[in-house]
Amino acid sequence: MTPSTPTPSSRRPPGRTASRTAAPDASLPRLKIRVGSPTSLLAIIPGLLSFDPGRSIVIIGTEPGDGQVRVTLRYDVPDTDRPRVATALTKHAVSLLSAQGVTTAVAVGYGTDAEIAPVIAALRAHATEAGIALTELLRAENQRYWSYVCVDPACCPPEGTPFDVTRHPAARALHAAGFRVLAGRPALAASIAARGGRPGAVMRCATKEWLSEIARCLSRLERAGMGVPASSLVAAVGQVAVSDAIRRYRAGETVPLDHAALLTVALGQLRVRDDAWARMDPEHRDAHLRLWTDLTRWARPGFVAPPAALLAFIGWQRGDGALGNVALDRALADNPHYSMALLLREALDSGAPPSMARLPMTPDEVAAAYDAAGAAPEAAAGDNPHGSPEPTVAAGEAGRM
Repeated sequence: MTPSTPTPSSRRPPGRTASRTAAPDASLPRLKIRVGSPTSLLAIIPGLLSFDPGRSIVIIGTEPGDGQVRVTLRYDVPDTDRPRVATALTKHAVSLLSAQGVTTAVAVGYGTDAEIAPVIAALRAHATEAGIALTELLRAENQRYWSYVCVDPACCPPEGTPFDVTRHPAARALHAAGFRVLAGRPALAASIAARGGRPGAVMRCATKEWLSEIARCLSRLERAGMGVPASSLVAAVGQVAVSDAIRRYRAGETVPLDHAALLTVALGQLRVRDDAWARMDPEHRDAHLRLWTDLTRWARPGFVAPPAALLAFIGWQRGDGALGNVALDRALADNPHYSMALLLREALDSGAPPSMARLPMTPDEVAAAYDAAGAAPEAAAGDNPHGSPEPTVAAGEAGRM
């Protein structure tokens, strides 16, 4: 089994999910680790998820033939008094595995037998119907594991088998390769949460100042008989600022908070956001990860959705499904109707692999599309909550998914 990078899934079927799909692209790094025992399987799961699984159901689908990880799914353990949740959960998982062409999978449930056994039974039934072979089914609790496949007490004693993944070679190999493991999903969400304290206060003031400065510029231009739409002014300045920020981050630099405030204001214009989206060359995905993480954390309410959605795209592009999930959560909490986030969620919920996180439009093509759409100035309300006129979403998002 070869762990590879994942893709998110978050439409919220029963038991919140986070799925990852291995990227077939040769440009994306792969780490080969042989998984030849239950302990080695348990050792790689935290690295695949990017966080300690806690009380989870983890299902890993592998490539036909070579056994490489193709998709990893995580669900919250359902309550024992909700059997229908276990059925819905496993149906959802099997549908995603089937959509990926998976014919072999393993599963691990973290919890008590009363919690895990019904899920395993439902998974077995639905996987059999779909022609998916389940080669290992484990339950882990209190640093012991039990197998629902092995019935030999000599190797699978009824009291369980002790395990320690922290010192396992597979876990060490993942750590050496840069696979981070946080304390849990809440810790991952906290890593892109809004910055408070002095940085938050500085961003709040800087954002207000940029909005005021734009209003003053528009007023001066209007008095001079040179009326300019707000969207055009912000787009003209914003595209230069955002492309400069991308260049800086690729060079290993950052931007000061007042500049970050301008970026978050400018990204509210679809043309600016789509121009940035078109520049997300996967060759620089680590730099882009830093950029959109910073802006997602620094952005003030009402300006979070664009950088958070771009961060989710980078998570998908990198195969970091857990990150993509929490970034989409932030984007949609800021603006539940933000179309880019909704499109990404739909694509990722369907199990779309990172190979589909491509850039079909260049910055020049984005510019041409928006210029052609100039006669239709009204923005989609969900993408542009600030009310400034903007080309339609179709101009910037056609063909993205």
